[in-house]
Amino acid sequence: MTIRFDGQVAIVTGAGNGLGRSHALQLAARGAKVVVNDLGGSVHGEGGSVSAAQAVVDEIVAAGGEAMAHGANVCKADEVADMVKATMAKWGRIDILVNNAGILRDKSFAKMEESDWDAVIAVHLKGSEVCTKAVWEIMREQNYGRIIMTTSSSGLYGNFGQSNYGAAKMALVGFMNTLCLEGAKYNINVNCLSPVAATRMTENLMPEEMLAALKPELVTPAVLFMASKEGPNRAVIAAGAGGFARAVVLETEGMAFREEDATPENIAANWGTIADAATGKEYKGGNEQTIKFLTNAQKVRG
Repeated sequence: MTIRFDGQVAIVTGAGNGLGRSHALQLAARGAKVVVNDLGGSVHGEGGSVSAAQAVVDEIVAAGGEAMAHGANVCKADEVADMVKATMAKWGRIDILVNNAGILRDKSFAKMEESDWDAVIAVHLKGSEVCTKAVWEIMREQNYGRIIMTTSSSGLYGNFGQSNYGAAKMALVGFMNTLCLEGAKYNINVNCLSPVAATRMTENLMPEEMLAALKPELVTPAVLFMASKEGPNRAVIAAGAGGFARAVVLETEGMAFREEDATPENIAANWGTIADAATGKEYKGGNEQTIKFLTNAQKVRG
């Protein structure tokens, strides 16, 4: 099987550098027409220029592909709407959205200013919502769409000094969990990428020898898979240095108590059983968890 995107249109945000640039180039190399979005600001979200996006477009065109640059701020609905309007006017459809734009303002929570929190939440979470909302109805009407959020191990597992970034990144998993349910009947798949790569956002966080192995190009294959017609729905794919894994949220089987025995003391006494990860199960959404609790309660009560 060869994955191709001929006749398809992709928007990649934050595509002037790093992971976004890699995603845009590799989508174009496999036939997609690509909107290279980048505000052109610093890693802290300051300043702006379309030059970075245009450089990627020039590279795609030089290789025989089709692309256009747009400098929309992903947090601003009017600018994103303009980008989507320009895309539809030029190519008439939008098949793929890769929400990749992001900034960092790392500080311990004790030292973090509200402005640092708000800025990071805005770009990662609000920006993904704004861009997704702008293409959602288009994808529903054409009965096809592939949307990729960019989460992070900082959200899934935590990382010192990144409470703002981690909160935003884990929120995107929650965003995906609901959108994949609402989009399924319209053939819209929604997934998350959890990347580890050498980019402007990680260059000061890891030693040089580690960064050398973490090429963005070794993460992008996960994006291509998720963006494909054959791709999954509701998957969180961790990717880095050519390695790929699926991250999942599990809930243990736990224990059910009779009403008179449902006390914090009994939870403490049985915590080893309640917390046993070996009994973990992945839920697909909706009322599955509620049904489990009600079923177990009925069993206990006889």
